[in-house]
Amino acid sequence: MDFKTSVTGIEQHQVEAKTRGWRIAVTIAIGVLSGLVFLIGGVDASMPMTVVGIAALCYLTAAVTGLRWMAWAFVAIGSVLVFAAELADVPRWIVLALAGVVLVAIGLIKRRAAATTPQALAMLGYFGVAVVALFLAPTVGLVLAGLALAAHAVWDVVHYRRDVVVNRSLALWCIGLDVFLGTACIVLAITA
Repeated sequence: MDFKTSVTGIEQHQVEAKTRGWRIAVTIAIGVLSGLVFLIGGVDASMPMTVVGIAALCYLTAAVTGLRWMAWAFVAIGSVLVFAAELADVPRWIVLALAGVVLVAIGLIKRRAAATTPQALAMLGYFGVAVVALFLAPTVGLVLAGLALAAHAVWDVVHYRRDVVVNRSLALWCIGLDVFLGTACIVLAITA
């Protein structure tokens, strides 16, 4: 390998790093913009609870199926479930929790316990806290649900860095959504 080939390789690596940096920034920004859309309809604890529930189910779906892209598919499936819950006048959290129970059962039946268990525990933690928030005073509930949603970004970062379970694009999008929307809920609860 000569000097020129070595320099060309370094330059190519630098270009790839810059491109990767832009992709990361754009994907996170799209997550933030998604969070802005959620704020349009007004904010109470059910909104961050719904978002963290769908987010946790995205990870659980990918773990149960062993297919990373299923996390993206569950963004749409979860939205349909929430819409159906509204039409049926059933609390969203019940429908999302039932979806979680079904997914965990499928994961265990398919003998994917090693992949399913951590995601089920994460859902229980993040989503469980957000559900509890629904039964508190409105301001306290919104703060708690916002904290649960913002904290879910830690889960996103872990999966992004390890490059496991979900596509990195979903983890990045979720980081932008979770941090922005969770923080916005906390700020709105405190300043309202």
